Amino acid sequence: MAASGGNGSGSTFAARNHFSLFGLPVKFGVDLAALESAWRAVQGAVHPDRFAGGTDAQRLLALQYSTQINEAHETLKDPVRRAAYLCQLHGVAIDAERNTAMPEDFLMQQMEWRESMEDAVAASDVRGLSQLAEEVRASIAESEVLLEHLLDRPSADPVRASAEVRRLMFLTKFQSQVIQEQRRVSHGTAADR
Repeated sequence: MAASGGNGSGSTFAARNHFSLFGLPVKFGVDLAALESAWRAVQGAVHPDRFAGGTDAQRLLALQYSTQINEAHETLKDPVRRAAYLCQLHGVAIDAERNTAMPEDFLMQQMEWRESMEDAVAASDVRGLSQLAEEVRASIAESEVLLEHLLDRPSADPVRASAEVRRLMFLTKFQSQVIQEQRRVSHGTAADR
């Protein structure tokens, strides 16, 4: 079963990595529009619906390919997963469950942010939560720029990148918490009016 990449390269499903599956260069700074276009093309070629009248083996293979294609797409679409995958390709595991070491200044920043979030929630301060969310968004953007530098240059530094991936994991998780609290306080504030 073959699928062509979005760039017309005629890539097969048995690609060496997620990037080559979609005919994309192996780098953190992925062109998301090209990824979406290539994903649609590759997925369309092997989608299980195309093999509904095929043999059991063809249907099973199409389902397996489709699942793997979707997993590759989800990995490359998400900056945290994409960076972790690139580190893995360079032979460096993220190991976030066991390796929780962070620089002291980042740990202090985490504590300050958590205190700010708790204070804003206690005061029903939607504006304070919005400012905190914006500060975290800016830190995420900085982290992504650093990851692009660490992973996309000719002398990539996947060890340093793996530490930055762990930092980005925290940032994105904390951003979700701030947004959740922001919504909760907004709805509570709106209900009190």
